[in-house]
Amino acid sequence: MIYILFAILCGISNVLSRSVNFVLSKKIGMYQSTLFNYIFGLSGSFLLLLISGETFKLLASSSYGAPWFVYAGGLLGVVVVTMLSFLSSKVSSFYLTLLLFVGQLFTGIIIDALSTGKISFYQVIGGALVVLGLTYNLYIDKINSKTVSA
Repeated sequence: MIYILFAILCGISNVLSRSVNFVLSKKIGMYQSTLFNYIFGLSGSFLLLLISGETFKLLASSSYGAPWFVYAGGLLGVVVVTMLSFLSSKVSSFYLTLLLFVGQLFTGIIIDALSTGKISFYQVIGGALVVLGLTYNLYIDKINSKTVSA
C-alpha cells in the first residue's frame, strides 16, 4: 500500500513541478526556468546527500564505474525539462502526463533490452495499449470539440 501512495505522490509532484516550471518559464524565460529548476534540484540532492551520510562514497573510485551513458542523464534531464516547459502551453496537462508515462515506459523497455538482451512482450503490449487508448481519447476529444463548436 505504501508503494501505491508513493506512486500517487510522485505523479502529483510531477504535475505540480511541470505547472510551476511552465509559469516560471512564462515570467523569466524557458531556459532561465530550466536553470533554476536544476539549481534547486542540485541543492536539494546535495542536502539529501549530506543528511544520508553517504558523502564518503564520493571519493571512492568504485563510485564512478558506471557506463558512460549513465552520466548523460543530467543532459537528458535538461532536454526533458526544457521540452516540457515548452509543451505545457500547447498540450493539456493530462495528455502531457500520459505522453511522459509512455515515453518512460518505452525508454525502460529499451534500457532493459540493452542491459539484459531480452524484450518483455507484456511490457510492449502494455505500452501499445496505452498508446492506442491515448490515440482513441484524442480522437474522441477532437470529435467532441467539433460538435460543440458547430
